[in-house]
Amino acid sequence: MSVEKFLEIMPLKNVIIYFIAINIIGFFAMLIDKKKAERGSWRIPEKTLLILTLLGGGVGTISGMYMFRHKTKKLRFTVGFPVILITEVALIVYWIM
Repeated sequence: MSVEKFLEIMPLKNVIIYFIAINIIGFFAMLIDKKKAERGSWRIPEKTLLILTLLGGGVGTISGMYMFRHKTKKLRFTVGFPVILITEVALIVYWIM
């Protein structure tokens, strides 16, 4: 699908709103999981945090990870989140070009 066809279906304004929302959700998911970890209560599954990142929330989840110092010792997150984000940005740039 070309960029033009995609933007006919999903206007740029909606795409921007989506990315802002998914990153806010990712950021707060990291905060909530950190707070739950401190209390020893039920946690957000790691799979969910990875899915939020895959859905475009990489900036939010990475920001939350370092701001709240949560999951920073797990290689799966410290390497995985940035790799997902860089891959998504590269794919978007390639698709636009």
